[in-house]
Amino acid sequence: MSNSEKLLKTLSSLIENSVLTSKDIKKEISTDLKFTRDKLINKFQLVSREEFEILKKMVQKQEIALKKISKKKSKKAKKS
Repeated sequence: MSNSEKLLKTLSSLIENSVLTSKDIKKEISTDLKFTRDKLINKFQLVSREEFEILKKMVQKQEIALKKISKKKSKKAKKS
């Protein structure tokens, strides 16, 4: 092999290793960020949008029921 071929082979090897290394680094950072995100979600006890909307509807129904009960009580109190 000539010197130029050795040089090209060495350069291509270095480039290939650096590409693999950069992909590994990118994957590692991505994994770390996902883990951190999940950790924060658990720490702050966040819920999904669907869970929030279901809970919101339940609370609204309870408020309506309480208003009906309080109206009935106020009508009975007025009759007495």
